[in-house]
Amino acid sequence: MKRTPVKRRYDAAGRQRAAEQTRIAILHAARRLFLARGYARTTVADIAGEAEVAVDTVYASIGTKQALMQTLVEHAISGLDRAVPAEERDYVRAIRAEPDARKKLALYAHAIRQVHERLAPLTEVLKAAAAADEDLARLWKKIADRRAANMRLFAADLEATGQLREGVDVEEAADVIWATNATELYVLLVDGRGWSPDKFEVWLAGAWMRLLLRD
Repeated sequence: MKRTPVKRRYDAAGRQRAAEQTRIAILHAARRLFLARGYARTTVADIAGEAEVAVDTVYASIGTKQALMQTLVEHAISGLDRAVPAEERDYVRAIRAEPDARKKLALYAHAIRQVHERLAPLTEVLKAAAAADEDLARLWKKIADRRAANMRLFAADLEATGQLREGVDVEEAADVIWATNATELYVLLVDGRGWSPDKFEVWLAGAWMRLLLRD
């Protein structure tokens, strides 16, 4: 008697998990190589080899080398293996829920310190590559412009507390925070002058309070 073949159930969830694991492996490989060799000297084939996947898999999972760099930057900002819009990040929600301006600034300084610990090495690679790559230069400008827009929202949130220093408006507060929360300043003080990330965080919060808030 001939047996009827048993159809295997399609495991969509399992395939999705495997695809996500592959994607994460590719991103980790790209980060290691970008930091070790720089952007220009790293090829997609190098990344595929490091991740032990086919080159086509890299393109199918994430995309071009520029897309890899952009995804890595977004993940470093979010602190997760996926990009998270600013308004959905835990620290942004905590800041908006906090009524006191000083505590808002302390929360943000802590978040910035954590972001820079992940992001600063990539930023140095991105800046160096952007000098010779128009696509990366546009990416760098896009990140800076988005950060400036987010800082205006943050400054408006600070103004709503009624604690901004007299003469400091939303635009000035946004520009001050934008300039001082840049990775360049973090690199100068932590890598260049040997500050600990803890010291940077405390100094940054204190500087914002002195510059922006009433005594």
